[in-house]
Amino acid sequence: MEPAPETAPMPPIEPLLTPEPVPAEPATPEPLPPRGVRRHHWIVRLTHWLNAIALTGLVASGLQIYEAFPHFGQKGNVYPVPNPFDMYVFPRWARLGGWLAGGLQWHFALAWIFLLSGAVYVAYLLASGEWRALLFRPRDIGPATQMQLYYLRLRREHPPQGKHNALQKGAYTFTIALGAISLLTGFAIYKPVQLWWLTALFGGYELARYWHFIAVWLFVAFTLVHVTLVFLVDPASIRSMITGWYRGRFPSHG
Repeated sequence: MEPAPETAPMPPIEPLLTPEPVPAEPATPEPLPPRGVRRHHWIVRLTHWLNAIALTGLVASGLQIYEAFPHFGQKGNVYPVPNPFDMYVFPRWARLGGWLAGGLQWHFALAWIFLLSGAVYVAYLLASGEWRALLFRPRDIGPATQMQLYYLRLRREHPPQGKHNALQKGAYTFTIALGAISLLTGFAIYKPVQLWWLTALFGGYELARYWHFIAVWLFVAFTLVHVTLVFLVDPASIRSMITGWYRGRFPSHG
């Protein structure tokens, strides 16, 4: 009887379905140190609050000065410029100085604080290089639009940002320019004879006074929007402007 022929061993049966690789769990971001990240230099914090106090007093004393002649132009020749506050009497609590001379004294004193504090702040930005993180550039237009959509609740996710988002850069660049215009128009109406060329640059004494008045309300509008967004979007930034340390949603300095 012949032996049965040897059969070749069966190859191993491969599974029909290859198991999918288990994705690795995302790395847990490193927790912030107890104090957070260093965000604002003491010079930035000091000048910020000095400017806030000085600007509040400048607005209040400016309203007291405006009370003496709530028009733009000469008596009997009022300029036809848009002015919703023509002949409006601002409440006493909103004015500083009590009368014209008092308002002028407060205004001049606070203007020098505002000027010196602003000069120190700008000098620090230039010396430290932080102006690069604040200056609004053409490439920031797109990110600023996305940030505005987020604030209007038309975008769900907060756009990526560094120390300042693009909309904040635009606001800060605008306020620095607005501060310069306020100071220049202020000097134009403070010394219209000695600085006649500066007064003429703004269209004469009365128009320089008008542009100075407009700058005030632009500052007021910026302050209201700025404070509102701080409380709604990133209240942790208030502490950082006091202590210098930030521990909130946007710790990056990039």
